[in-house]
Amino acid sequence: MGAEQIRRWESGALAHAVSDPFGQGPLPWLRGSENYFDDTGQMVPWYADETLAGGGAGGPRTADDVRRQIKGFASGGAVAPGESIDFHVTVDPPQPFSVDVYRIGHYGGDGAAKITTSPRLSGIVQPPPLTADRTVSCHHWWQSWRLQVPSYWSIGAYVAVLTTADGYRSHIPFTVRDSHPADLLLVLPDVTWQAYNLYPEDGRTGASLYHAWDEEGRLLGEEEAAITVSFDRPYAGAGLPLHVGHAYDFIRWAERYGYDLAYAETRDLHAGRIDPTRYRGLVFPGHDEYWSAPMRKAAERARDQGTSLVFLSANTMYWHVELGPSPSGVPDRLLTCRKRRGPGRPALWREVDRPEQQLLGIQYAGRVPEPHPLVVRNAEHWLWEATGAGDGDELPGLVAGEADRYFPRTPLPEHESRILLAHSPYRDGEGVLRHQETSLYRAPSGAWVFASGTFAWSPALDRPGHVDPRVQRATANLLDRICKRD
Repeated sequence: MGAEQIRRWESGALAHAVSDPFGQGPLPWLRGSENYFDDTGQMVPWYADETLAGGGAGGPRTADDVRRQIKGFASGGAVAPGESIDFHVTVDPPQPFSVDVYRIGHYGGDGAAKITTSPRLSGIVQPPPLTADRTVSCHHWWQSWRLQVPSYWSIGAYVAVLTTADGYRSHIPFTVRDSHPADLLLVLPDVTWQAYNLYPEDGRTGASLYHAWDEEGRLLGEEEAAITVSFDRPYAGAGLPLHVGHAYDFIRWAERYGYDLAYAETRDLHAGRIDPTRYRGLVFPGHDEYWSAPMRKAAERARDQGTSLVFLSANTMYWHVELGPSPSGVPDRLLTCRKRRGPGRPALWREVDRPEQQLLGIQYAGRVPEPHPLVVRNAEHWLWEATGAGDGDELPGLVAGEADRYFPRTPLPEHESRILLAHSPYRDGEGVLRHQETSLYRAPSGAWVFASGTFAWSPALDRPGHVDPRVQRATANLLDRICKRD
């Protein structure tokens, strides 16, 4: 950046890899010169595996939230084949741009495939975001492109890659869902993704449920962050949500081994657009911290009717949230969580006498500053079968980010059987010795409920530099049993 030293928020660092121990990648369409700044202000590669970072000059450059070279968001939530989805995009300076649409999957190891490319589109500078009480919204942006999703498209997780004529790039994730029968329903955590979205990371306007800015561009904490955030805005930085890679890790692995997947978002669960009891299992692949009452009710009803639940991250269902309509009346476009501020009902599920352990079997214990080994327990259990793992074996780096454990004084869910499959010591930010646990129980309905208790489980499935064959085999053992495979 020469004399104009870029500020950290301009790099997208806050929205992306700084708080993610695994970085963001690998994202195959970004195999170029993507980088971010770490907590020390040093430039580091975007990918966990530096060999994938490339570093070649002349490739696409990531748009930022200050200059807004190109930024955009999708209207509505998940879309079904045969329906349309609208994209609202700002381009500065005005110039032509194109949209390449990718689907996440195995695809012979590529991790994604290009499905279609838009016509050449005219880019305009959209109005500045509207703000009210730290809520940032771009619902007034003009529509830039409507994608009519063909009826023959595969359901799945998609990314629209926006590229300007002069080579700046940003992204818009979206989901194509359907109600067709499948063994497993993958539920993408779009509510939690939006809670972390600090757009715009401009040192002035942006706000998430965690942060906002003061008049001097200093980052403020939760007590002064937004209470309500809008889905009608781009994601900060490069346009991809924090921890989105965890979901993509699971998708690439599961599609590689042929699991029968349907797709939805957490707002679909909230709104009742999907019937979770139709599936043998629901898979929550990444960090899924923010849950509404309808989301929880849907998951509990599914479990009680025999649908298994698989939680592959930690700190799940921690905050209680509400979803409301946009100013124009579109449902579920505003996300509200008061956290611990002001009068009214508490925002933690465990503070309204409904601790998350009553669904998960374990619950959030705290942050893990540095990755620690996951220590295997009860290795004779079928989940660890054919993994080669023995009691006390350490799986390096598998306790990371945040951790869950069993709380003895907190009620457990009704169960026919219950077991802890890992018990892993680690030290928290103050150096206090704590422990993580991985849980599995069987509900009276016959449903299995698995909770990994760590952020590191999904990256161990398919992320270069983090793959662990024992976690891959254990996950397959679990899903095979849920799907009743021979």
